[in-house]
Amino acid sequence: MNDVLRELATQRWDDHRFYHHSRINQCLHLLSAVSFLVAYVLLFINPAAAAILGWCVSMTSRQAGHFFFEPRGFDEVNRVSDEYKEEIKVGYNIRRKVVLMAAWLMVPVVLWPLSADDAGAGEFLNSLGMWWLALAVAGLLLRVVQLWLKQNLLTGLTWALKIITDPFHDIALYYKAPWYVLRGEFIDPMPHVRHR
Repeated sequence: MNDVLRELATQRWDDHRFYHHSRINQCLHLLSAVSFLVAYVLLFINPAAAAILGWCVSMTSRQAGHFFFEPRGFDEVNRVSDEYKEEIKVGYNIRRKVVLMAAWLMVPVVLWPLSADDAGAGEFLNSLGMWWLALAVAGLLLRVVQLWLKQNLLTGLTWALKIITDPFHDIALYYKAPWYVLRGEFIDPMPHVRHR
């Protein structure tokens, strides 16, 4: 168990220091985290609705933060290149995220023509939500297997634990981000990173 906790702490630390410099990205992660927690509760009530919320609000806000607001290029805080960070990324790097988000967008495109002509909007949305839920589970399991084959099973399983518990961690870490943005601070100076 100590190995899992140590690996989890390392993965969380690397994720924060390498990929969350933008305060807007941090705000979007806060929004994502809150909506993911709602989706977690909804999962036990209406799994299709949980998946729709998870993908349409939680994932889009989270990934928009990375795609549009997170600085790319040389990372002065960590003194590493963007290429280096993308190469060592344990989870989904930008290239993998593009593939995952493209798969998410393709599901309704493929599902719509396959839906029965007499199926109502509610039935279509339920099917769509269930397919998106399957995609989420498949994306999680696929990366665990990839990490197992590339590194080891502990890394893969710990990454899955990190992903599932990220909403709790992100709220604790980024709850002040909106305040910083309102003060005009758009990049986290990360003094806690510079001194390590």
